[in-house]
Amino acid sequence: MRDLLEESFRAAVAAADPLRILAQHLPSPPRGRTFVAAAGKAAASMALAVEKNFRGTLEGIAITRYGHALPTTKIRVVEAGHPVPDEAGEAAAREILTRVEELKEDDLLLALLSGGGSSLLSLPAPDVPMAELKALTRELLRSGAAIQEMNTVRKHLSAIHGGRLAAASTAPVLALIISDVTGDDPTHIASGPCAPDPTTYADALEILARYRVAPPGAIKRKLEQGADETPKPGDPVFARVQNKVIATAHRSLEAAAEVFRWNGIEPVILGDTLTGEASEVAKVFAALIHEIRTYGRPWKPPVALISGGECTVTIRGEGGRGGRCAEFLLSLGIETEEIWAIAADTDGIDGSEDNAGAVLSPDSIRRGRDARASLARHDSYGFFSALGDLVTTGPTRTNVNDYRAILVL
Repeated sequence: MRDLLEESFRAAVAAADPLRILAQHLPSPPRGRTFVAAAGKAAASMALAVEKNFRGTLEGIAITRYGHALPTTKIRVVEAGHPVPDEAGEAAAREILTRVEELKEDDLLLALLSGGGSSLLSLPAPDVPMAELKALTRELLRSGAAIQEMNTVRKHLSAIHGGRLAAASTAPVLALIISDVTGDDPTHIASGPCAPDPTTYADALEILARYRVAPPGAIKRKLEQGADETPKPGDPVFARVQNKVIATAHRSLEAAAEVFRWNGIEPVILGDTLTGEASEVAKVFAALIHEIRTYGRPWKPPVALISGGECTVTIRGEGGRGGRCAEFLLSLGIETEEIWAIAADTDGIDGSEDNAGAVLSPDSIRRGRDARASLARHDSYGFFSALGDLVTTGPTRTNVNDYRAILVL
């Protein structure tokens, strides 16, 4: 069962592999130059896919997470900080913006965007110190805010997000996007550097207040002043801009479903938009599993319950080690006995550690030590690591959010 679960996860990741899917979406070369601006956990693999398949001349910069680089010859790859931005990403983002501002009408800006681009392509507005942006990012990551909410704040502290990259280009813009957010709206993916931004400074302030995040001084002044809004839907600048999502969580769930179908287990896709506190979402799944086992409704076993999306983990106090995928499984195991399940992030990193996620087996809770205490201190990594049940892939160089599969046999 573990082999089957991990095979389904590999199929989900492969469906979003830029080296397999990007070539068919490339445009014809322009009369002038083509500049590639790539940012995100998939930036290096997207850049390499362009180099292998684009028929025209190329130049550009790709910013990706540390340890995610690939060898390229025309597009320079820069590694930078994620999930907290750093000076390496800031310098590369500034260079990208400068190069984009130099493009002419006969040129093309080819933007390659994926999850993680919000922190990797991080160029603070002139009146926002990087040190304050780092501090605010850390607080937002601990707050339980959804990624869309975090990005609303970050757009209004940036010189490049929220449509500002596209607005800086005189050349036509084509953004090829791998979606890591529920709903697949380009404005939320990598904080939408090429997409119109419907949110406002007032929205950003409301989000900080809702999650009780106190912004540092310069950031507080920036948001309260509310000057120089991001370009909005209907702005003429977007007449020459195309945002095209080329990989989604749902397509990856469909690929995983085929694995279960070929193995005689009915796959049921419950959606790619599941959000909420990871430990609480697990309780909902536990109730559904009970209904299936006890009454054979709404599906008769054997069945594979497949879902995507992005849960959250709200940290109070110091917290432990782990991420939302392993925390989901730990809570699920406590609520439901005798279950096989996998939860893993398609980017290969669940939270702050080196694992993509974990596998829950029917005896995980019995074999482990004090599951409830581990859950209370958010130490799902430590719990599953002691059992040898972590899923470790290394960087996958793509990102279509979390993957979960539960076998009800």
